[in-house]
Amino acid sequence: SLEGVMVGISPWHLIDQDQINLFADATLDHQWIHTDHRKATDEGPYNSTIAHGYLTLSLIPYLWKQIAEVRNVNMEINYGIENLKFGLPVKVNSKVSLQATIKSVNNLRGTVKVIIEAKLLIEGESKPAYAGDVIFLYHFK
Repeated sequence: SLEGVMVGISPWHLIDQDQINLFADATLDHQWIHTDHRKATDEGPYNSTIAHGYLTLSLIPYLWKQIAEVRNVNMEINYGIENLKFGLPVKVNSKVSLQATIKSVNNLRGTVKVIIEAKLLIEGESKPAYAGDVIFLYHFK
């Protein structure tokens, strides 16, 4: 009954330089556009550092849990992402929010596959940071 329904929008989440730097350390991606404020401001196209695209993607499970509570789950699996396109970079100190619409729900012999159309909104911007379909598998108790 939820297919096609925009189920919610998460609260705003601030992406600051500390979070960007921690992600750079975790992924070994220290490209200057993300970590060197002075160079990014002086030479970069955005006049500031920007969050890694994969950092913004990694927020999906956290932000999804701010929107929906799936009960009686034994295990949730991040199964995949399809048709994702990045629209805008997320500048440091921007706030982002996940908008989630249920595209489909299928029972696969006890495992429920849910496809969510995910858009990462940026406060003050008309275009999303990205949009694509996120797939979760749920195993229930």
